[in-house]
Amino acid sequence: MAQRLLPRRFLASVIPRKAPQCRWAPLTSGVPQIPQGPSGGLAAAACSPARTILASRACATSLNVQDGPDFQNRVVNSETPVVAHFHTQWCGPCEILGLRLEKAVAKQHRKVLMAKVDIDGHSDLATEYEVSAVPIVLDIKNGDVVDKFMGIKDQDQLGAFLKKLIG
Repeated sequence: MAQRLLPRRFLASVIPRKAPQCRWAPLTSGVPQIPQGPSGGLAAAACSPARTILASRACATSLNVQDGPDFQNRVVNSETPVVAHFHTQWCGPCEILGLRLEKAVAKQHRKVLMAKVDIDGHSDLATEYEVSAVPIVLDIKNGDVVDKFMGIKDQDQLGAFLKKLIG
């Protein structure tokens, strides 16, 4: 039953609705008041508030590489410096580093971008950039690899690594 309700809830959150025909009563003593319809019964479902979908900031600064030409277009040919995170789906340290790296890149306010490359699907890119173990991060500026590191780093080390790329 939950599988049937999930698409319905998603569609209800993205499809615009008409303005509600009733008003929600104010919240008093922590208990929400149920709106009353014109006949004194419960109001129609149209009185439910609209939902908003929020996008995270990290999504605006990171991209998933689809293939070799996509990597060439969005990473190598980028005017903005790019941090390429080579990882795999099954690697725990890769996931930890990926989350930390996304936070560090988001703090740079689009001065640097992040590209995620899954080496299981893109072994040609891994071979071309001599990736022998994961996680590995390459700094790419003007199409050239200017710096790299392997393994997990903490937030301070990642911040210093990114500032070196920008500066």
